[in-house]
Amino acid sequence: MKIIETNTPEETYALGRKLGEQAKPGQVYTLIGDLGVGKTVFTQGVANGLLIEEPVNSPTFTIVQVYEEGRMPFYHFDVYRIGDIEEMEEIGYEDYFYGQGLTMIEWADLIPELLPEKYWEIKIEKDLEKGFDYRRITINVFS
Repeated sequence: MKIIETNTPEETYALGRKLGEQAKPGQVYTLIGDLGVGKTVFTQGVANGLLIEEPVNSPTFTIVQVYEEGRMPFYHFDVYRIGDIEEMEEIGYEDYFYGQGLTMIEWADLIPELLPEKYWEIKIEKDLEKGFDYRRITINVFS
């Protein structure tokens, strides 16, 4: 387990970029945190680390957004609005989770039964006592 503290959105973005630069095809990152903690900023950093230039936003209503133009495909899921597991099956989630790109799953704690054996859990938390932009980012690797 690794804990990183950031104090600005730019630092959170930079941490995401670093993970994106180190990402390997087939990896799955899960992203857990309340609304407004910076999951999208972090994900934009990851995309930058993958050399993706197009704008990256949370795919709240489409569930998955695919970016092909980086150094590997980037599959960005937001499962916040998933009604049931069948919706994930209809999308063909396994093609992404076990594909040749990097998969990022926001709100992954809502679909624990679908996660692969190996994944990185990235948890972002606020602590207003330490400042409005303070974030505690915990990274666990499960394998």
